[in-house]
Amino acid sequence: MTAPIPFSQWLQMRLTAHGFACGGIDGIVGPLTVAAIKAFEASRGLPVDGMADEAVVNALRSPSSRVDPETARAVEDRDPSEDEIQTIALVSNTWPRQSGVPSFYGAVGTRQTRIEIPFDMFLAWDKSHRCRTMTLHEKVAPSALRVLQVVAQTYSAKERVDLGLNLFAGSLNVRRMRGGSSYSMHSWGIAIDFDSERNQLKWGKPKARLSHDDAIPFWRAWEAEGWLSLGRARNYDWMHVQAARL
Repeated sequence: MTAPIPFSQWLQMRLTAHGFACGGIDGIVGPLTVAAIKAFEASRGLPVDGMADEAVVNALRSPSSRVDPETARAVEDRDPSEDEIQTIALVSNTWPRQSGVPSFYGAVGTRQTRIEIPFDMFLAWDKSHRCRTMTLHEKVAPSALRVLQVVAQTYSAKERVDLGLNLFAGSLNVRRMRGGSSYSMHSWGIAIDFDSERNQLKWGKPKARLSHDDAIPFWRAWEAEGWLSLGRARNYDWMHVQAARL
């Protein structure tokens, strides 16, 4: 008996079948998949929000002749549950834009909690100091923990050291953005920095260590939860990932 196709892959296959390619059929709902959802929504006159809600799923169920018959049967035999639809909708568009951060997360420095880091991590500026916990906003903490668990499973201890994923350069830090008056995303505990020494603010590819290809699974793990890498989006500040869109 053939194992059922995960809903996230079903989503990507249906988008591709309708002519809205979203890269590899890998089950990771990252920026390409969200862009494909938005384009599909626009083509069907649906609200363009990048969320794979019930209306989108129903529209994707409609027949398409753009895939081979075997793939079409495999996809169309899969009937997503309501729980799966809600999960994808959440992952696709969980976090607000930076302009909406105060209303979504509340006052800076509030509603913080701690997560246990699932692998050996040390302060970037004091590598003798082991970090066992990380302080984050309560709305993003479970998501960050899931990503770090994926990182622990994806990379060996040696690989994490080589990439600098074991070097913690900050999460909660109530301060203004460099050279500006607005608060940094760190002020809400919704941003995390890694290995600040080898990923300095103005460094782009290939100088920044986390801009290399072996870091792609790391960034995809964050993007699958809706987090944004400034390095991947703007080619600077490769140390930084945040639970807010630009």
